[in-house]
Amino acid sequence: MNKYSGVLAAIGAYILWGVLPAYWKLLRGVPAYEILSHRMVWSLLLTMGLIVLLGRKDAFFRAAREKKNLITFSTTALLLAINWLLYIWAVNAGFIVEASLGYFINPMISVLFGMVFFRERLRVLQWMAIVFAVLGVLYLTFYYGQFPWIALVLAVTFAIYGLLHKKNSLGPLDGLCLETAVFFVPSLVFLLGLEYVQGGAFGHVGLSGSLLLAGAGIITTVPLLLFGYAAQQIPLSTLGLLQYLAPSINLFLGVFVYGEDFSRERMVGFLLIWVGLALYVAENMLYRFRLQRRTLADRG
Repeated sequence: MNKYSGVLAAIGAYILWGVLPAYWKLLRGVPAYEILSHRMVWSLLLTMGLIVLLGRKDAFFRAAREKKNLITFSTTALLLAINWLLYIWAVNAGFIVEASLGYFINPMISVLFGMVFFRERLRVLQWMAIVFAVLGVLYLTFYYGQFPWIALVLAVTFAIYGLLHKKNSLGPLDGLCLETAVFFVPSLVFLLGLEYVQGGAFGHVGLSGSLLLAGAGIITTVPLLLFGYAAQQIPLSTLGLLQYLAPSINLFLGVFVYGEDFSRERMVGFLLIWVGLALYVAENMLYRFRLQRRTLADRG
């Protein structure tokens, strides 16, 4: 049962991440930094409320006082803030397609980090996957004439975010609460100051707009919690395969709903990266299949 609930949680998380551009588009009249500030404030209220309801308040505050956790989650909070700020801006500036590219590239950045930080040896097909991804980026830069900086910043910041979480044992709910707590006071002060000086969006964009701003905390917190639960219930290989739901939905929305450019030249760059991605997924599945067979043979 845990396996199936884990798969459903992962699918739910990736679908929510996939349709997020449609949510941010509803707030396109609000600056990205203001949306992000609301996200930080409301997310902390939600996660802290859940911690109190689950009776984990004392354990959370003990963990929050540890110097290692403070340093780690202050860093991850900064990375997440950069990632979300850029993502929200990119969506509302008409760069959903390029943002989706970042999350297609992300797994191969993670593979490189594994080699650098965990001394993992890359297998031949993994190297080939990375080569195709690099060729795709170079093609988009030199032939299409536009360096995909949005995609690369999104991919790298999220990969570093995942790397730091991999080195920490704090649970997903506690970790997310601590991350949002880091920016809670600055975000709240900023929003109150904005309201006082020039009038922030909250309360001035109608009831639906104000509810959407408050909902920014929920719409970004829920998929992170579902992802954290899924990561504990199902193999990473399954989680990794399902993760391409989100950028695929992003790409579909960008091209077919919001009419972003996806010319033949741009498609070539994406195809090179998708070939690398296909090699990465196929190699990962083949490696795990051989590992399972070897384990069964040893037991027999």
